[in-house]
Amino acid sequence: MAIYALDDRVPDVHPSAYVHPDAVVIGAVTLAAGASVWPHAVLRGDYGRIEVGEATNIQDGTVVHCTPVDPTIIGARCVLGHNAHVEGAVIEDDTLIASGSVVLNGAHVGAGSVVGAGAVVPFGAVVPDRSMALGVPARVREDFTVPEGHLHVNVDMYAANAEHYRTALRRIG
Repeated sequence: MAIYALDDRVPDVHPSAYVHPDAVVIGAVTLAAGASVWPHAVLRGDYGRIEVGEATNIQDGTVVHCTPVDPTIIGARCVLGHNAHVEGAVIEDDTLIASGSVVLNGAHVGAGSVVGAGAVVPFGAVVPDRSMALGVPARVREDFTVPEGHLHVNVDMYAANAEHYRTALRRIG
């Protein structure tokens, strides 16, 4: 696994968390129980801190970073889709940050929300609980409320993937 300390910043990875061998975790990063980090994802806690909640999955190619001013805090049971980028933002529990989307410094995405694929949540923006934010820059869709439990299938699937990969993945080349 590519898990690195940087000076006195040492990752804190719960024993039940899964970090794929081709992912990178550097510095002040906390991964809670059941969190999973997938191939080519990078979590770099060099200037500040990153916290990833229980059962959250950080999918392939995603970049999570922070600043000295804005830590990145990601709640429990969240999904950060393929190639997402979260930088110095707060993502509350049960939230989907869809593939290719960007959430920037000081932004706050409320619990149970969805940031649509390719959306850009700008500096300091707020996405209310159970909202959907779409577009560039992301705007909250006023006529829509995200249904409760919208992520359970994905969260459960990635938890099962992590357990399977932990025992079955082997490098052959």
